[in-house]
Amino acid sequence: MGTWSYQPFGNDTALDWVAELIESKNLSVIQETLDNAIDGGADYLDAEIAEESLAAIEVLAKLKGKATQIDAYTEEVDLWVSENFTKIKITAALSKKALEVLKLIQSENSELMKMWKDADNEDFSKWNNNLTELINALKI
Repeated sequence: MGTWSYQPFGNDTALDWVAELIESKNLSVIQETLDNAIDGGADYLDAEIAEESLAAIEVLAKLKGKATQIDAYTEEVDLWVSENFTKIKITAALSKKALEVLKLIQSENSELMKMWKDADNEDFSKWNNNLTELINALKI
């Protein structure tokens, strides 16, 4: 796993996921990504699924005008958001699902949570604070 930042697009998995997003013109890729996390996350949430989910959730935050990451790693996503901003409506159900996935990512059954906890305390704190920002961005 290549990770260089606590931010949603600070890892190879999230950047690979962007290719799927860019091919779509709706929220189906985001919906599918969140469904994968929910389907597999009750017992144990794989780190890669969690990283893809965080990328998907960041896209929702961007669509709501509440991005937590804007930099060179998000340029393609930011372009996709600007092209689709007026065409896409985020439903309350989708926001609720994203919040549910964030809870799974923060749970003891999350491989990604374990990995960040095992990392440097300052990095874990930044990562955890970013999750809180995403939660606040998605609140209905």
